[in-house]
Amino acid sequence: MSFFSRFLKGLIIGAGAIAPGVSGGALAVIFGLYDKMTFFIANFTYKFRENVKFFIPVGIGGALGVLLFSRIIELLFTYHEVEVRYAFIGLMLGTIPSVIKEANKKGFKPKYLIPLAITFISTLVLTFLEESASGLNSLSNPSSINIIIYGLIIGFGTIIPGISASIILMYIGVYEFVISAISNLSVVYIFYLGIGFVISILLFSKLISMLFKRCYGVTFYAILGLVLGSIISIFPGFSFTFEYIFNFVLLIACFLLSYNISRLTG
Repeated sequence: MSFFSRFLKGLIIGAGAIAPGVSGGALAVIFGLYDKMTFFIANFTYKFRENVKFFIPVGIGGALGVLLFSRIIELLFTYHEVEVRYAFIGLMLGTIPSVIKEANKKGFKPKYLIPLAITFISTLVLTFLEESASGLNSLSNPSSINIIIYGLIIGFGTIIPGISASIILMYIGVYEFVISAISNLSVVYIFYLGIGFVISILLFSKLISMLFKRCYGVTFYAILGLVLGSIISIFPGFSFTFEYIFNFVLLIACFLLSYNISRLTG
């Protein structure tokens, strides 16, 4: 169950990393993998075999999530965007209790609510600004340097909770290009994307790991604010129609699924 649950979490994180409006880092937080992941990357040689064994199913799931969902994610968001957003919100809400428990692992102080409020409000402001993203034109022939930068953006969105790399890519007009490169297994493009992704992950993991070590509570509550803000930012609204009632049932089903997985795996 532990292996399968970590694989499933990796699969969802991988899918979320390429889904518009969803943060792979936020999903890593709510699944209880974020601090472990950043510490492992920032301290690569520490308990190397033990950590590799732990993250193998996560990595496999993440890779499959990106590869499998990149081909269908555009179709899902084109024809079933509301349903997908409700499903992701349910998955995220279901593990919020375990996130709060993890945030309070070293004690709670009222001052932790300040960074939570700051990052929560900042995420909502960014969401408001993101609404113009879909109006940008795409770039058809980016250079290798540009593609590496796209990889940097994907890594940034993966390692920083609440930040949607897909939305940033939409802003600069290259989201469709990146999704197409991944779904069609364009080796050259994926190579350059991978370079940027790895550089970004290494740089930001070191920073985040240092913050966890020196100010755990403040850092975790700041991240929690990003996560809560990202949940609200992807909420597509509600109306009293059969379609939205079905979506609400879907949300509850995904909530129960993730809540029980988080309880079983701690």
